[in-house]
Amino acid sequence: MKSALTSAAWIGVAVSTAGLPLFAQLQGNSEKQLTCANAGYDSDRARHCEIREQTLPSIGRLSIDAGQNGGATVKGWQRGDVLVRARIEASGDTEAAAGIVASRVLIDGSGGQVRATGPEATGNSWWSVSYEIFVPQVSDLSLKTNNGGITISDVRGQVHFDANNGGVHLKRVVGDVSGATVNGGIQVELTGAIWDGRQMELSTHNGGVTIAMPAQYSARIQAETGMGRIQSDFPLPQQDAGGRSHRLDFSLGSGGPPIHITTGNGSIRLKRAESQ
Repeated sequence: MKSALTSAAWIGVAVSTAGLPLFAQLQGNSEKQLTCANAGYDSDRARHCEIREQTLPSIGRLSIDAGQNGGATVKGWQRGDVLVRARIEASGDTEAAAGIVASRVLIDGSGGQVRATGPEATGNSWWSVSYEIFVPQVSDLSLKTNNGGITISDVRGQVHFDANNGGVHLKRVVGDVSGATVNGGIQVELTGAIWDGRQMELSTHNGGVTIAMPAQYSARIQAETGMGRIQSDFPLPQQDAGGRSHRLDFSLGSGGPPIHITTGNGSIRLKRAESQ
């Protein structure tokens, strides 16, 4: 209930300042981009691929587990329901065998969660599921992938993600945002004039982090890297103007809620966005 009230408060502020480009402007998404044509391919085995769709009622939060192999893309749209598009890929000794494996993969979208179950992988067959999911723009999200990337765009709420091997791309995601990936970079695209939410906290162990922001953006930046540099298109504190520091904590513009970025092996770049 608290997150719902907080989200409603953010919306009220955004409406009251509609004439000002203060907060991030979320965009509606309706284009379906997940296809079998852009799927992976194992040339040593026969392959089967299919797309399944199901529409679910929204309960304000959604948990997505992409399983052992598969990525997840979540897009905010201007509708009140949830559309789950799942790409099931399977392999086998023959096309018929791969099709049988795929037919045994079940997508569960009940109770505010999305996950897949299927047959145990063997030396001759495997399966994976990747997702393209459309959700109401005000939604709380939890995403988990093992071998696959995560992309989230145009969502406002409590957003958390965990990836093991895969990059992360966040675009116009605002609210209370946190997450980590072990092996993969993180790219963030922000709009508006100030960080719109309580905080953003992102980390990766092996990978760089790039945060793209408008030229007149305001936020509190907390950046840490173990083995890398911090580069910025924006003015840095005088003692760090040479870009040699491994840790920075400063106010960008007039300051604001914190954006905390950590990487173990990789550089951090604060990039001025070319256009909005």
